[in-house]
Amino acid sequence: MDYKKFVYEQKKREKVLKAKATKVVVKEIRFGPNTDDHDYEFKKKHGEKFLKEGAKLKAYVFFKGRSIIYKDQGEILLLRLATDLEEFGKVEQMPKLEGKRMTMFITPKKK
Repeated sequence: MDYKKFVYEQKKREKVLKAKATKVVVKEIRFGPNTDDHDYEFKKKHGEKFLKEGAKLKAYVFFKGRSIIYKDQGEILLLRLATDLEEFGKVEQMPKLEGKRMTMFITPKKK
């Protein structure tokens, strides 16, 4: 077999595999540690829409200045979001504090 033909066939196979691969879209929702109920509901609806579209959801609580003392409130907020969006997606990563951010990932459920 000719080497150039082999390289051509290999590139062709890679191109087909790349075309079949799905692109993962990550949408973000940002909360504060003391987010009000109305704001929470508004952002929850956006998260619901993102999961229905098939995008991965990254929800995070951002702690500004001395608000880091409300770590427990931030975690409660993210866990509440996880339970509210349970029917649309499942939690991929539980809330985890990284610097001044507490992040959580939710993946959409397969249809």
